[in-house]
This record gives sequence, structure tokens and C-alpha cells, in this order.
Amino acid sequence: MIEPKIFRDKRGFFMESYSRKVFSEHGIPEEFVQNNISHSARGTLRGLHYQLLPHAQGKLVSVTVGSIFDVAVDIRKSSPAFGKWFGCVLDDKDRRMLYIPPGFAHGFCVLSREAECSYQCTDFYRPSAERSIHWNDAKVGIRWPTQPNQELISEKDNKAPDLKSAENNFN
Repeated sequence: MIEPKIFRDKRGFFMESYSRKVFSEHGIPEEFVQNNISHSARGTLRGLHYQLLPHAQGKLVSVTVGSIFDVAVDIRKSSPAFGKWFGCVLDDKDRRMLYIPPGFAHGFCVLSREAECSYQCTDFYRPSAERSIHWNDAKVGIRWPTQPNQELISEKDNKAPDLKSAENNFN
């Protein structure tokens, strides 16, 4: 979790959303090469997505509008935390950010009426390397704080394999 310094006054606020120096000092040496923005309605669920090596992406996720429940799942086969997940609320109030390193699948569910998310990536999007894990894999056991709207989950995400069956070259 990254908690930025926010300077608020009657005009609004100012914050530094990224500093290579600060991130490097906190153990995040990667550089970001692509920034994505998504806008979604309440109940939308996106994920769990990742890219195979050598095109794995680290992601710095933040919310510019609304609120989401953001999730990272460890998919590194040799990790003692393999298959474990971490979830947290990210919103436009406290402006916390979550860094998800390569070797983790990522997804989120929208909690507010709408949400706009920004995620900076450490590698470019490559459709040939993109993979998914089913968002509701019982073995992973993510406890989503709200029931996703089935109409707002992509066909690709609903048909994704479970973690055990998903293609994964993270050893």
C-alpha cells in the first residue's frame, strides 16, 4: 500500500502520485511504461488478469473517481503464498495506491455508483501474453465485499479457468 502525502486546502488538494526516487527507496525499482484508465459502473468486476513471462506487468493501481475493492492473487508457483490473495478498498477520498508486482493476478469490483481507475504498468499490454483466472475460484476464495453484477462481468472473465488449470509460467 502506498499512502501519498496529500496537501489539502479550500481550493482542493495536491499530491505527488509517482516519484521514481520515493518508490525506489520503498523497494519498487521498476519503471512504468504504460498507463491505463478504466471507467466502470457499480457492480462491475474486472479480472483476475495477468501476463505471462517475459511480459509480466507490475501495476500501480489508484482510483480517481469512486471506490473499488482491489485484489491481487499470488500466482508464483514456488511462493509460500501461492494462491493467496490480498484485497483492499481504494477510493478517491484517501487516494491510497496499491502496487501489484509481476507474478500476481489483478482484479477489482466497483463499490460506488461509478469508478475510474488508473493503473500504471511496468510492461506493455500484449494480447498474446494475457491470461486470466476465474474471479470466483473457490480454491482462491476471494471474499468480495459485494455481489458483482453478472451482466457487468465480461464473457472472457466468466469463462476464465481456475488457478489450478490456468496457464502460468511463474516459477
